Amino acid sequence: MTEKIKIILVDDHAVVRAGFRMLLSTGDSIEVISEAAKGEEAIGQYLNLKPDILVMDLSMPGIGGLDTIRRIVQRDSNARILVFSVHHQAVYVNRALNAGAKGYITKNSAPEILTEALFAIMQGQNYIEQGLIKTNNSPSSQSDYHAIIVDFSPREFDVFRMLSQGKSVHKIADELCLGYKTVANYATQIRKKLQVESLIDLALIAEDFGMMS
Repeated sequence: MTEKIKIILVDDHAVVRAGFRMLLSTGDSIEVISEAAKGEEAIGQYLNLKPDILVMDLSMPGIGGLDTIRRIVQRDSNARILVFSVHHQAVYVNRALNAGAKGYITKNSAPEILTEALFAIMQGQNYIEQGLIKTNNSPSSQSDYHAIIVDFSPREFDVFRMLSQGKSVHKIADELCLGYKTVANYATQIRKKLQVESLIDLALIAEDFGMMS
């Protein structure tokens, strides 16, 4: 009998994790051995349980998905991580892959895409859902900021994304489990790097990148 692929599911919504678990349990080749609701838990479970693949969202409280990927890969360069996210924009895909993820699919993909991605990653391949990375035909304003945003740290990128969505510094601090002053400092750094003053300017930049849909 072929040994099952051991999976850890990481998502901050219990209902979503339950749905993933049910989906993956329909076959006899994949086993969900544990679940986590945030990045800190995911790192601890990964190191303790040594799953074959970590399936995780990007938007989570605490250190966030991108930083979680980076920290796990720093500890285990052979880590297999599949991002399963609502975000379909290329900027998210590229940042996840650069952090060390082996695959990226969206939550609105067909159920068979998830299992297809898992089997591909187990065979040593990278798996990107078709159509996620497209040729850049965006306005020139995007290229003006591209290098700066690509160079953001994972935490800066999270704060940038949430600020552009209109969330207050207090709200971001609560969601990311950070201090108010820490988030305020990130916000100041981000505006300085992008040379903008207002949250409206940040939102316009994010919209150019397709991050507001």
